[in-house]
Amino acid sequence: MPEHASTVSPPALQGHPAPPPPANPQKDRKGINRVWHAFGYSVAGLRAGWQETAFRQEAIAALVLLPAAVWLGRSWVETALLAGSVILVMIIELLNTGIETAIDRIGPEWHDLSKRAKDMGSAAVLLSLLLCAGIWVMALFQRFFA
Repeated sequence: MPEHASTVSPPALQGHPAPPPPANPQKDRKGINRVWHAFGYSVAGLRAGWQETAFRQEAIAALVLLPAAVWLGRSWVETALLAGSVILVMIIELLNTGIETAIDRIGPEWHDLSKRAKDMGSAAVLLSLLLCAGIWVMALFQRFFA
């Protein structure tokens, strides 16, 4: 092997720039480092959600309803249904806010598809609220009137 061979790039790499770094550094993270950063993004999402009035109202209601679920539920299944329905409302609200935020990023002009996306997100929140209310009404009825 010639002496200069170790200092010359392989033919496949000559003249080609290095690939750009990924747009999202999270994709290259592994193990606990990835989990830690993902947790940070989740906390940032909760903080962003807190800026939304509807999410803030639901979170405050959850501060009352989650302990009430422990008191009202007669079994772990009932408690899980009561608490889970409250948390589900908050999850759906965060997803709806994400949809609205992404649509608003595209532009402020009215578009039928943007309206449909926002309306469907709102409908999802409504259905989660109706589900939650139905579960709580039935649990209260079972506890006090049955």
